[in-house]
Amino acid sequence: MRVFWWSAPASTRHVVPDIPDAVLIMANPTSGGYKAEFLDSVRTRLEDHGYRTMIRLTRHAGEIGDVCSNPSLRVKTLVVAGGDGSINEALTGFQNHPDPPQLAVVPFGTANVLALELGLPRTPRSIADMIARQKTKPLHYGMANGHPFVLMASAGFDAEVVHAVPLALKRKLGKLAYVITALRLGFKREATPLEISLDGKTFQGKFAVASNARHYGGPFVICPNGATDPGLHMLVLEKDDPWSSLCYGIALLRGRIHKARGAHIKPFSTATITSPTHVAAQVDGDPFGATPLDIRQTHKTVPVLVP
Repeated sequence: MRVFWWSAPASTRHVVPDIPDAVLIMANPTSGGYKAEFLDSVRTRLEDHGYRTMIRLTRHAGEIGDVCSNPSLRVKTLVVAGGDGSINEALTGFQNHPDPPQLAVVPFGTANVLALELGLPRTPRSIADMIARQKTKPLHYGMANGHPFVLMASAGFDAEVVHAVPLALKRKLGKLAYVITALRLGFKREATPLEISLDGKTFQGKFAVASNARHYGGPFVICPNGATDPGLHMLVLEKDDPWSSLCYGIALLRGRIHKARGAHIKPFSTATITSPTHVAAQVDGDPFGATPLDIRQTHKTVPVLVP
């Protein structure tokens, strides 16, 4: 059986594999957490299981989405070795694919909230064994201004931090870069009020996050449903001044954000987030322009491999 690495040259970036029984692993070699030896171990173990495996290292931003949207892509499993942003990129590409493959995740990158949601293993052998077992669950997702999100879409302070964090600092310090940026912004910003409409009922707040997942920002739970459960929830915080943010942060750490004063968590099917002036927005941990946001539940799913 021939198993190979594939790093497509610029002249053949449009080429995608047409091997229906194969596993394609895509990874960004410049991202944080990338380990060539790790992927080689996953590949070798999959070969032991009898799977034909390819590893494609991306050469430009957006390449994962380009490959996933190409209708010529025909593989059994697409494995994304990256963070939540890379998974979102794959999911976005799948929107234009008539018959997308099942999805698997190798937790690389700065943030891996979906890996936490799914309870994914962390060793090469365990990840390969999980892929070989072929156990799937339906991965639900929402839509924000027509763009899919598998974890969250938000407007407010967290999105401002996502927009402001320097890429070099993020690659060097990982999650700590967000903490440093949040502290730098937190004491000098002036929050803009938000109006959040949930299935026709209106709320006022300074921060709003539509969640498709139980977890937010790591192991912190903000809503009852996970990414493999249908339904969306909206967390609205009435205040985001430094003192209120500290109190909400403590409540989040203690798993009691749903009981914090001025915090509202509501299920919804359709929502809008508007503001008098543009407020920064983010989707799955990446910048996503600014308000207004139109958010809705979708009944589409993608099969994702789980332990």
